[in-house]
Amino acid sequence: MPLKVRSILARMTELQRIVRALQASGMAVETVEDGALVRNGESRVALFADADHRGGVIVRLHLDLDLYVEEDSLPDILMGMNLMNQGLDYGSLNLDPVDDEDTDDDAPLTFAVLGRAVLWLRDLGAGELERLREHLRRFEAEVTEAVERTLHGSKGMSA
Repeated sequence: MPLKVRSILARMTELQRIVRALQASGMAVETVEDGALVRNGESRVALFADADHRGGVIVRLHLDLDLYVEEDSLPDILMGMNLMNQGLDYGSLNLDPVDDEDTDDDAPLTFAVLGRAVLWLRDLGAGELERLREHLRRFEAEVTEAVERTLHGSKGMSA
């Protein structure tokens, strides 16, 4: 690799290098605040990257499913999410409290259902970036399919 290219890459953050590599492979990626947004059709996966103090890069993926539940439904939702998570290989479903300042203190809490995944990359070489692209693709497809199958299938969650 030429010295000038190595110098430019050395000054780029892990996130910048990942964004550049994903864009170069044809993926629709844009930098937002402290992360990036990877678009695939209707889906948007938030991507965050940080150097691991032991070497390598930790990449966190968040998939907003635009699905919300209230706290009185939590027992049924948690049981359903647990069953769905057992079949996921590339991520998991989590609940994230929605912070709504406009609601009064007595209103039930609302939670967003999110897909989450974490991937450790040994480095940002071509092989590891290809592994990230494949993980991103499978994560988004697997989580979306599991939720859609559950919501629209004959055995949908009843909450």
